[in-house]
Amino acid sequence: MSQFSSYERQETLKSMTEEQLDVLIIGGGITGAGIAMDAASRGMKTAVVEMQDFAAGTSSRSTKLVHGGLRYLKQFEVKMVAEVGKEREIVFQNGPHVTTPEWMMLPFHKGGTFGPLSTNLGLRVYDYLAGVKKSERRTMFSAEEAIEREPLIKRDNLRGAGFYVEYKTDDARLTLEVLKKAVEHGALAANYAKVVDFSYDNEAKITGAIIEDQTDGRRYTIRAKKIINAGGPWVDHLREIDGSKKGKTLHLTKGVHLVFDGKRFPLRQAIYFDTPDGRMVFAIPRDGKTYVGTTDTTYEGDIAHPTMTEEDRAYLIDSINYMFPTVDITVEDVESSWAGLRPLIHEEGKDPSEISRKDEIFISDSGLISMAGGKLTGYRKMAETAIDLVRDMFMEDEGIRYSDSETKHMPISGGNVGGAKRFEKYLEERTSQGKSIGLPEEKARELADLYGSNVGLVFDFYEQGKDRAETAGIDRVAFAMLQYGLEYELVYRPVDFFVRRTGALFFNIDWVHQHKDAVIAYMAKELNWNETQKRAYRKELDQLLKEAVEPAEPMMA
Repeated sequence: MSQFSSYERQETLKSMTEEQLDVLIIGGGITGAGIAMDAASRGMKTAVVEMQDFAAGTSSRSTKLVHGGLRYLKQFEVKMVAEVGKEREIVFQNGPHVTTPEWMMLPFHKGGTFGPLSTNLGLRVYDYLAGVKKSERRTMFSAEEAIEREPLIKRDNLRGAGFYVEYKTDDARLTLEVLKKAVEHGALAANYAKVVDFSYDNEAKITGAIIEDQTDGRRYTIRAKKIINAGGPWVDHLREIDGSKKGKTLHLTKGVHLVFDGKRFPLRQAIYFDTPDGRMVFAIPRDGKTYVGTTDTTYEGDIAHPTMTEEDRAYLIDSINYMFPTVDITVEDVESSWAGLRPLIHEEGKDPSEISRKDEIFISDSGLISMAGGKLTGYRKMAETAIDLVRDMFMEDEGIRYSDSETKHMPISGGNVGGAKRFEKYLEERTSQGKSIGLPEEKARELADLYGSNVGLVFDFYEQGKDRAETAGIDRVAFAMLQYGLEYELVYRPVDFFVRRTGALFFNIDWVHQHKDAVIAYMAKELNWNETQKRAYRKELDQLLKEAVEPAEPMMA
């Protein structure tokens, strides 16, 4: 059994209490996962607790791009573009199974935000700042070339298009693979483990955290020399518990994405386009679907449960029909959706428009270290910055010397495929292996692409689990994925499997409807849920399935 197994979850929580940790990280999104990987790989005794599931917040609800922040050039965020742009290639090399280059077209129309000169110049500067390799540098298209590449774009007043590379990712799986790498290096990690309070010494310095297991209500006290608050949208909530929320605070904005069947919206080419109100939106083909987003509106609702509203949906549908006028998308065409929050940083006394997307570290009087802001793409660099700080503190306080970060050239879990250049060859080899045990070629390749160098374990569950799958009434491939999730990816609730481990609720919602009853029944038996838990977890999945296609009710004034 692995150290990241659903069957061992409570034992993992108990292990966190047995000795003082070097670092306790609160938050199992991409920031917390990255910090855990960096800390554990340097030899620090590390643990991560997450109040929901790993990546359940912002880290499974992004635009699913590891991108260099082209739009930040408009705000002259030159340093951010340079740093984050260079990180894209590192993220890709360390996990090519979860990150893929994606050519993006940026059409420009007469009277629009961008013109031929500004697009050409902007992309050239972007190539330079981000250190873009020669094969991926921008090119420019005439209007005719742009239409040939994507016939659906608006032709009226089209003047041409820029063409450049972004990197497509599965944000939740990226988070999981980073966290699994941390666990390989000895980190302990538990989901559904909520921090309800902190403990302090006689000098009011933070010494630990009290954790409440959200599955059974049990409480655990975890002691740690350093505590890092990487709670994303919850950073300020944890600062409130610590009594240190002051100065800079979070400003939350909500982003919504809609998913359509590729036959209904047959986009050939990823497009980054401006809308009539000057905002920028992505439309991206993926796995037989097309998804479009994002919105950007101030959010003050339930942090744990942002949802699409009718207004959000209407805005994106209007944007689609503006840029792709022949498609004529309607609300009935929406197959699924998701909404996520961006935790941006606002400073007291400053204008609300002066909101930073940079990452920042705050250290409270008690010693609580909080990391806020930042982007998916910059997770590794953010983690390095945070743990360099902790390393320097250990050196100063205790004379203990830890090494520099080693994550720049460290493949994440599933990333041991011989590097990005060899990944295609790796897929061919693994596809052949999958076919040899009876998997259809397309399915074998799909699994190899999803799990990377861990796919052999999934193949083993497929090959050896035939009888168990039949008894449980679960399709053999779904069974293999589920069993791998239970034993190696800490799947504890159905939503963990259907949303974060597979992405199916967003990109294959019919598959979720098809398998949910059998999966819930099997998980209930394997994880010894009581009837109350079983009902609650089923209700949670059903609610998400409903919200994926139906807007939330307008909030009462």
